[in-house]
Amino acid sequence: MCACVVFHCNIIRREKYKKLCKSFFELELRSNKIKTFYHQNNSMRILKTDERTNEVRLIPENLEDLWHVERVLSAGDVVQSKSFRRFKTEKEGDSGEKKEVAISLVVEKVEFAKLSNKLRLTGKINAGHPEEFVTVGSYHTIDVEPGYPVSIFKDWQDYQIKRLKSAIEETKRPRLAIVAMDEGKALFSTVLGYGINYDFEIENKARKRDSDFEKRNAAFYAEVALALAKKENVGKIVVAGPGFAKDNLKKYLEQKNAKLLKKITFESCSNAEHSGINELLKGGLLAKVAEGERIEKEMKLIERLMAELGRESGLAIYGLANVRGAVEASAVEELLVLDEVLRTRKEVEKIMIEAERKKTKITIFSHEADAGKQLGAFGGLAAVLRYRIN
Repeated sequence: MCACVVFHCNIIRREKYKKLCKSFFELELRSNKIKTFYHQNNSMRILKTDERTNEVRLIPENLEDLWHVERVLSAGDVVQSKSFRRFKTEKEGDSGEKKEVAISLVVEKVEFAKLSNKLRLTGKINAGHPEEFVTVGSYHTIDVEPGYPVSIFKDWQDYQIKRLKSAIEETKRPRLAIVAMDEGKALFSTVLGYGINYDFEIENKARKRDSDFEKRNAAFYAEVALALAKKENVGKIVVAGPGFAKDNLKKYLEQKNAKLLKKITFESCSNAEHSGINELLKGGLLAKVAEGERIEKEMKLIERLMAELGRESGLAIYGLANVRGAVEASAVEELLVLDEVLRTRKEVEKIMIEAERKKTKITIFSHEADAGKQLGAFGGLAAVLRYRIN
């Protein structure tokens, strides 16, 4: 079923539909002024759910919210929001003027523009207001940004609604900063809903042979401490490393910033690289610091899958046909699904709906996270079984 197919246009007569659209879009243009009442630290808000029209109206509040919204969108969905169109006059050489409009379009392309902090939705316009600035049938791109409301019309599945609700809960959890450091550098990263963001590195320019080694070394720890102090948006910070660098930082903070020290947990890892941070996640760090974090669950599950495959126990399978058969046989303990595969392959969505009906545990992996990339190597669909099947 196509996404609400324009307010059930087969039922509502065209003229009545036009009036309904005009009323909706006038409200849309006014409602976008709501941005001034929200800020980046809020969680996403679901303003409206309408089973009659299949509408979910929401306000994303940060980059993670945009990512979750992107994961539930598919080609054919109808999206309505405020946007801008360039209106040209008949004057020669006129480049046109941007006009604020309310647009409804049928989605063909979805792009998560992480660097510009927006979600770009491209498709053909099927309605809009004011009508003199909107050409039905022409292509347009709606930029969904934090703080602005957007309505999505589609044949909603349970897992998609659950994803939006879990995104709200996830935003409320304290986000986590991880710093892997040794004597030579400190690698800063942030755990986000869609994976790990590696932020920046601070290099220790002190060399033991230098006459000013102590001064340069102290400057390194001061710079790391200052960067940690700027991590105001995270609930907790973990500092880890293979040697004494983390201990030296702890001593520095005891003297210079005892308040910041209360926010930091110190752990050990084998190096100050990306692999060191992944080592922490696989070792259960997030369970100790932020219980229930989704990224760690993905890491643990993929490791369990790999272990069962390595043992040839018959309790781990992958591939469309194998997983479908196991779900139909009610043999699946946990279903592992890659978000990108779920969104683009209808047969995978059918398997997931059947698994939901049978109350199977389901984990949707982010294709951007390391565990998701590993699952992608197995076709994006795998399962851990309760018992062996033929």
